[in-house]
Amino acid sequence: MILGIISKLEKKEDITYEQMNKVMTDVLSGKTDDIENSEFLANLASKGETDDELLGMLDKMQEFSLKIEAKNQGTVIDMCGTGGDKLQTFNISTTASFVVAAAGGIVAKHGNRSSSGVSGSADIFEYFGYDLSLEPHRIAEILEKYRICFMFAQKFHPAMKHVSSARKQLDKRTAFNLLGPLSNPAGVKNQLVGVFSIEYLDRLPSILKRKGAENIMTVRSDDGMDEFSTSSSNRVCMLKEDKVLMNAIDPEMVGLHKSKLQDIQINSKEEAVKSFVGVLNNTANQAMIETTALNAAGGLIVANISKNFEEAVELALETIKSGKAFSLLEKFVQDTGDVSKLKEIDNG
Repeated sequence: MILGIISKLEKKEDITYEQMNKVMTDVLSGKTDDIENSEFLANLASKGETDDELLGMLDKMQEFSLKIEAKNQGTVIDMCGTGGDKLQTFNISTTASFVVAAAGGIVAKHGNRSSSGVSGSADIFEYFGYDLSLEPHRIAEILEKYRICFMFAQKFHPAMKHVSSARKQLDKRTAFNLLGPLSNPAGVKNQLVGVFSIEYLDRLPSILKRKGAENIMTVRSDDGMDEFSTSSSNRVCMLKEDKVLMNAIDPEMVGLHKSKLQDIQINSKEEAVKSFVGVLNNTANQAMIETTALNAAGGLIVANISKNFEEAVELALETIKSGKAFSLLEKFVQDTGDVSKLKEIDNG
């Protein structure tokens, strides 16, 4: 099966949703080898993935994954980027997720260790003693209690181990980098997704619309981040009420200060953890706090809590300054990890 598909892809022929679904069944069941997997992924990337091909891959990934049933009443969202911008920024979406949850949102955070940056969302949660191998029912309890949880991609997508060595050998972006953030195990219908390329700004919302998504916001900053940036304008696409609208968000137009990219860059995991805590306890630099607030604002709109960016930015900043965001982190770590690790940094 896979050899026929590789041959089609080599000739730059698109494959159908059904063909992709079948070949992915073999790939994720371990019926294909590393050479076949890397040729399949490399040729698919070289040809360029169609929406049908991506949807076929995504549906099969979700079929093979573990799942959690969220018990929360309200709009459950996720916030993450496709990664790969290589800009070594602090963990913006993880930090912003705590702000959204503290402001009344519900965030089922799905993530991994970093592939190209200094620190991924899993590295932050693990640092504070969060057990990355928690069972789905326990994670659902945490989400219900704190309005935020973390689902470690490697735990929830065990079948992906069959493509891990092919992906490492290729050492370049494949369709899976794009699909990882879309394959949330809590089946969220509302999402803020940072994308690595302008091409996917409107493509992702239309792919997710076919899967029954409600509010989807994609973002790419003009300075190359797969997040909202306060050092440049941001291109945004929003799917809401079945309509897709493109927009540009300038940080200064929504009440924030223009910053420099280096103000939010880090060099080590230690700096990543300090920045994360520093924003939530309101001691980090202005650029980090405001970048977090802008990203949280996107999450608050997706979560149906705020109607526009001005209102959402104000709520996000107030949630940080009032101590609500840090208070949530403290309670969360007390229950799911080692609070002495947090106190060490907070006092340090």
